[in-house]
Amino acid sequence: MENVITVKNMRESDEFTINTSVSGRELMRRAAQGVFESTGWNGRIGIVCGSGNNGGDGYALAEILADKGFLPVLLRVSERLSEDGSYYYNQCRKKGVAECFCDEYTDFEEYDILVDCILGTGFSGELREDMIALIEGINRSGAYVVSVDINSGLSASNGLAMPVAVRSDLTVSVGYFKTGMFLGDSAQYIRSLVNIDIGIKLLKKQYYLIDSAELSPFVGYSSVSLSAESFMREYALDEDEFRRSPLKVVSKESTDSGKIFVIDYGRSKLIVDQTYVYFQSDIVMTAEKKYSTF
Repeated sequence: MENVITVKNMRESDEFTINTSVSGRELMRRAAQGVFESTGWNGRIGIVCGSGNNGGDGYALAEILADKGFLPVLLRVSERLSEDGSYYYNQCRKKGVAECFCDEYTDFEEYDILVDCILGTGFSGELREDMIALIEGINRSGAYVVSVDINSGLSASNGLAMPVAVRSDLTVSVGYFKTGMFLGDSAQYIRSLVNIDIGIKLLKKQYYLIDSAELSPFVGYSSVSLSAESFMREYALDEDEFRRSPLKVVSKESTDSGKIFVIDYGRSKLIVDQTYVYFQSDIVMTAEKKYSTF
């Protein structure tokens, strides 16, 4: 079983690792290397970079691609750079990686592969209108889309699109799977999902990802299987609260009723009993599969 954790746990585990054993710059390089190894690269490659560390992952990836003989283009959303991102951006400049700024008017259709490094798991709130238009442009492009860590616009906590998100062919989760990858609107935006281990020490184990073979004991006697929509109608006292905090709402109902709940989100399931929380998902790629764009 693989770990699934909250954004808060991920942030604290990341900070602990940086403070005790591995620098943030090295973790960023490992993340970029993992993305590089998870994807088949060819054609025209555009890497859309935001201002934070998610953008930094994109700059580190561009350097790796350049070293491997590819010609990526950096599509910068902002002039701002994180401290570690700045290092890899400067490395890209030294190696002559092409760059330009992009916005809601950018035509993304000239690219065969687009890498989404705009917003990471720290994103919360609603997208600005210009960012909505930019994401919609990526979604219209026809390119093969790789999202790094999580799809921009998608909440890593509850999987809600705020109000839209990048639609990816592959999402490469960094460190550990986050809860929002299996909840809310996630199945509409993530076609396939893989996690890469970059050496972050997990401070607290929380939830677990099981495979389909491990699901059967939870289905049947003493369990209640419902779609997310049906659960909202039949059990949720406040549907908005359920969408914002599904783990909290379903866990409370499980404790109060003594029942096991299997909540179906389409291609992913949330399984809750009085002690444990599990996820099962058809979007997760197995280790045996080869990651390839075509």
